[in-house]
Amino acid sequence: MTKKISLRDAISIGIGGMVGGGIFAVLGLAVSLAKGGTPIAFLFAGILALITSYSYVKLSKKYPDRGGTVKFINQGFGKTIFSGGMNNLLWVSYIIMLSLYASAFGSYAPNLLEITHDKNMDFHMYASAIIILATLINYYSIAVVGKIESYAVIIKLVILIAFIFIGAYGLIGNPNMSQLAMSEWETPIKLFAGGMVIFVAYEGFELIANAAPDIVDPEKNIPRAYYYSVIFVIALYIIIAFVTVGSLPFQKIATAQDYVLAEAAKPMLGKIGFSIITVAALISTFSAINASLYGGSRVNFEIAEDDELPHNFLAKLWNQPIGLLITAIATLILVNVLELESISTAGSVGFLLIFGVVNLVGFRLSKETGAHKTIPLIGFVLCLLATLVLIAQEYASNTTGVVISMVLIGFCFLVEWIYKKTEKN
Repeated sequence: MTKKISLRDAISIGIGGMVGGGIFAVLGLAVSLAKGGTPIAFLFAGILALITSYSYVKLSKKYPDRGGTVKFINQGFGKTIFSGGMNNLLWVSYIIMLSLYASAFGSYAPNLLEITHDKNMDFHMYASAIIILATLINYYSIAVVGKIESYAVIIKLVILIAFIFIGAYGLIGNPNMSQLAMSEWETPIKLFAGGMVIFVAYEGFELIANAAPDIVDPEKNIPRAYYYSVIFVIALYIIIAFVTVGSLPFQKIATAQDYVLAEAAKPMLGKIGFSIITVAALISTFSAINASLYGGSRVNFEIAEDDELPHNFLAKLWNQPIGLLITAIATLILVNVLELESISTAGSVGFLLIFGVVNLVGFRLSKETGAHKTIPLIGFVLCLLATLVLIAQEYASNTTGVVISMVLIGFCFLVEWIYKKTEKN
């Protein structure tokens, strides 16, 4: 018998997926792009996630399947080159997310223990080591992965909520509060683009779709799981952004961009606060890497099972799908080759396109799912618009990230086209 998932567990899956390593990895980047308007940038990204969650609610209720997003895309478009290419992009986006989490781990870890007295070298050593460790744990026991994630969700939320309360108290009389004034905000288009670059911090709610078949009383609890988790995380991110921008001068945020949340704890709690947030970041990113490695290998397996990738990917190595090892190796390469902003841009472009397509499926299947056509249509248009704005804005300052995004998207569809053509022959 499959263990049923309660509403609380389903909400934990959503919150755990979103508040993984994302906020620790991209907060400094968000401030560098949106300045005093960072809370608004997080709000923009959150609204898009909330609109998209409506399509996920309707599709999860009508087509509950452990394949989640993969199955929804196939339901809407059949098993075509387009759906296969999009599902390949989902797998690649998991790899990009893993790189983002490993990058955050590599940035925070040297603040506790320096190995070589060369921060750049320490970054690569820690980022690589954590991927290898998480891969070994995934091969050892999936049950251990689940336990790590369930404990990590509680630890990181307790620490982040404590950071908010202590940080809010520390804002009283802080001269940096003036940075939150509208005069310090970037232009609306830059705020929107800033929100889209860090959109990866919200993508984890889609993990609820994989759990949908096992959720107790799905008619009531599936909508609650999506909406409660997304709304909670929107509020959490906005307040964290507010406290961070109000605590530190922009120059300090720029200097500590890769570990800014730990730096923001210093004014209130000194070195102890810095260390506590650093530990929270390490726990969060480690648990996110663990869970995403498992999720990425499952996505790869589902795509092959649906005949959209060669059946070689159904093979097992040490009782786990071969996709686990491929996902881990690809992550190791990306995190050691790309800069954080390029990883974040590529991840956001990937998930904006995937969510745009899921919204389009929600629109096309609205009669079957009982959805209001307008909401998925708005979600689709906004995702498309957000992708274009993000690419246009980032091309000027981060051409590498945009080029990598385009190459990866092209690669996903090219692989699918070649596979479908050779399969026919």
